[in-house]
Amino acid sequence: MSENREQVFISEVDQYLFSQGTHYDIYKKLGAHLSLQDGKEGVYFSVWAPNAKEVHLVGDFNGWDEQSHILTRVGDAGIWELFVPGLLEGQVYKFLVTTQDGCKLYKADPFANYAEVRPQTASIVTDLSGFPWKDDKWMEARKTKDWNREPMAIYECHIGSFMKHPNGSDGFYNYREFADVLVKYLKEMKFTHVELMGIAEHPFDGSWGYQVTGYYAPTSRYGSPKDFMYLVDKLHRAGVGVILDWVPAHFTRDAHGLGVFDGSCLYEHPDPRLGEHPEWGTKIFNYGKPQVKNFLIANVFYWMREFHIDGVRVDAVASMLYLDYGKGDGQWVPNKYGGNENLDAIEFMKHMNSVVKAECPGFLTIAEESTAWAGVTGPVEDDHLGFSFKWNMGWMHDFCEFMKLDPIYRKSHHYDLTFAMTYNESEKYILPLSHDEVVHLKCSMVNKMPGYPMDKYANLRAGYAYMFGHCGKKLLFMGQEFGQEREWSEARELDWFLLAEKSNQGMQEYMKELLRIYRKYPAFYVNDDSWIGFEWMNADDADSSVYSFVRKSPTGRNNLLFVLNMTPVKREGYRVGVPANKKFKLLLNSDEERFGGWGHQIPAEIMAEAEACHYRDYSISIDLPPYGAAVFLF
Repeated sequence: MSENREQVFISEVDQYLFSQGTHYDIYKKLGAHLSLQDGKEGVYFSVWAPNAKEVHLVGDFNGWDEQSHILTRVGDAGIWELFVPGLLEGQVYKFLVTTQDGCKLYKADPFANYAEVRPQTASIVTDLSGFPWKDDKWMEARKTKDWNREPMAIYECHIGSFMKHPNGSDGFYNYREFADVLVKYLKEMKFTHVELMGIAEHPFDGSWGYQVTGYYAPTSRYGSPKDFMYLVDKLHRAGVGVILDWVPAHFTRDAHGLGVFDGSCLYEHPDPRLGEHPEWGTKIFNYGKPQVKNFLIANVFYWMREFHIDGVRVDAVASMLYLDYGKGDGQWVPNKYGGNENLDAIEFMKHMNSVVKAECPGFLTIAEESTAWAGVTGPVEDDHLGFSFKWNMGWMHDFCEFMKLDPIYRKSHHYDLTFAMTYNESEKYILPLSHDEVVHLKCSMVNKMPGYPMDKYANLRAGYAYMFGHCGKKLLFMGQEFGQEREWSEARELDWFLLAEKSNQGMQEYMKELLRIYRKYPAFYVNDDSWIGFEWMNADDADSSVYSFVRKSPTGRNNLLFVLNMTPVKREGYRVGVPANKKFKLLLNSDEERFGGWGHQIPAEIMAEAEACHYRDYSISIDLPPYGAAVFLF
């Protein structure tokens, strides 16, 4: 091992770049690293704590003795270092920071790559090198991938509650065991990506991973860093991309974490009006400090390079953009121009997106941004934020509110489902039905639907057809694909037992078929951000609550016609205007018995007739099932 081990140290260049906020490899220097110095193997430790009076290293190797290992301050950058010969991988440690007023703070390593399983909070020395990656084909293809013109159907997943291990610790599957189960399922269902919640280390299960203490450590709940590498590698070899939930908007107050790290507000803004979220009880990063920006931007590079992650979904972007987000009068401070925009956070996001895209154009940065902020996905060079995609929270809200309505009231809200197309070209969108929509008494997706159980499932099948036909990439939270009936809870696994029921079997089979045709036909996804790829046939039939539209293929062949009935009334002989005198081949009927439907028939082929309808010269006539969706190929 020693012949391949390199000496690690903090150089003047390292200090300069870190102080400038541009040291994107800083995670290779700060933290704990196996090293060879003066012919001796050991571990090199370094930590940024510029306001500390002293920094000591404590751990199981020295009996947590406060005086046995003291770090030395290096240069003027506020970094402390120590090489300890003889230490090995797996040893547990913390930094004991003595503040200027003599207080002693036991802190986990901000750059640690591994941590104890909660409720323990210490860091663990680990070695990230040597994993036998086998995803070369995927990684090479990623370099030139343009996801705007590719199918993207994301499965949002929480490892700890996807499926419980009957014999595992806390009921959790190890990353490796989970990989074997998940890869098989995602391949069968035809999802293109998985978005993993709660991977960065966090102390409280109930936070779902959104209150982070270890930004550089895959949570030890499910195994080691190399176990996590195994999961990513296996997903890649199966053709599934991996997106991480990433939380640069705030961090937890836990005493061992980043808060008041060296006795001062090192990572958070010192003014509580700028450095705290009163609603969430969390700290806000100081985006104006170069080293803090560096900590976060290098973190994206870390996950990209060391774990081959394909993208990050950036949580709570709106809370970063607006100084008054979730705050009342007197709880926030205007910017230098008197506005509520967080200029430092805006600059941070531009910086992050520009440097990440420069290294890997195929890497995804996805903004969960819930307002009408302009240019979230616009190019940085045009003074926009530069994200790859934005979650379309407006579409999600309108969709969920419409689908909850008793069908008798839907005609009064008909245009709720057409509104998103009026602004579709403004951003590059993902249509999200995330975990946030199935918790906190919001009901599961199927139980949002009105009517008897069979109506609920039929309603949801029609809704999913609308979602997949609509412009924008797709995201479903786990369980939604088979009709999970209870709200999600991190404390239990999905209700897989429901798959013994016909309705749930049918829903799963339906989603499998919908995902299959979504991936097969480019009309679904190539022109998602342009009217070039979408055309309403009839957006105005509010009295019948029927929608019809076309998704256009870039080649002009294999276009798709969608006809959706959002009421429990069968529409016999319903006439739809069509753009061409062609034969329309049935691709999907949501009411098939194999999908859990009533089994209403739609002809396999329908020839257009020279009968004007909806301002078209040609039309077709079909019997639309109640709560039915029909998709035709032409």
